[in-house]
Amino acid sequence: MNKAKLINSNFVYGAPPHDHPLEFPPVQRPVLRSFVPAFDIQAFLDQQVGAPLARAYGEAIFSQGDTSNAVFFICKGRVRISVVSTQGKEVVLAVLPAGAFFGEACLVEQRIRAATAIAIQPSLITRVEQKLMARLMHESLEFAEAFTGGLLLHSIRLEEDLVDQLFNSCEKRLARQLLLLANYGHDVQPETSIGRISQEVLGEMVGTTRSRISFFMNRFRKLGFIEYSDNSPEIKIHAALLSVILHD
Repeated sequence: MNKAKLINSNFVYGAPPHDHPLEFPPVQRPVLRSFVPAFDIQAFLDQQVGAPLARAYGEAIFSQGDTSNAVFFICKGRVRISVVSTQGKEVVLAVLPAGAFFGEACLVEQRIRAATAIAIQPSLITRVEQKLMARLMHESLEFAEAFTGGLLLHSIRLEEDLVDQLFNSCEKRLARQLLLLANYGHDVQPETSIGRISQEVLGEMVGTTRSRISFFMNRFRKLGFIEYSDNSPEIKIHAALLSVILHD
């Protein structure tokens, strides 16, 4: 499967006329498998730091304006990174899955947190103090390579998100976010369920209103692309959702 198509496809699947995407050449994701080693980060951190701490749904790991003095690793669950403007408008920068680091800006002397990190699923999070993180990166080349490789992948994902925001329709942006949350387009087995995530959060990720998210989610459900109900926190993603963004 051409992973770049998760970002750029010129097919508009039922999008309103005012929301048509512009044509844009596909962006090819570089192959980083040779750079990112097969290294068990969680086992390494368990040995160096101790067992991760449980975080409940909706619990803040840190808040915008807090002192920045540690790096965090997601062993299980998902974490939302967001910022709030002085006018009170919140924007979601990323939703990070298990296996991702966050809070790494403290390593380059960022003393105050520029964003808020909140668990959007029951999660297990490892906290690594700034000085210890710097020491571990100097002492373990494998750990340093795994950490740096993860940062590169995150940087590439941010570029892809920006291209998606600029050139694709709202409906295709939502489909892409759902597929990415289910690990489609990655070198791992896709998940059939992405757990609980509100339409408000999806709207912030996609860059649109909750009402439009609700409209497209209902459409996807009627077409059999996804499954969810008001009584269940789970959203099941079917591979058929790929047809929204992969059809040229």
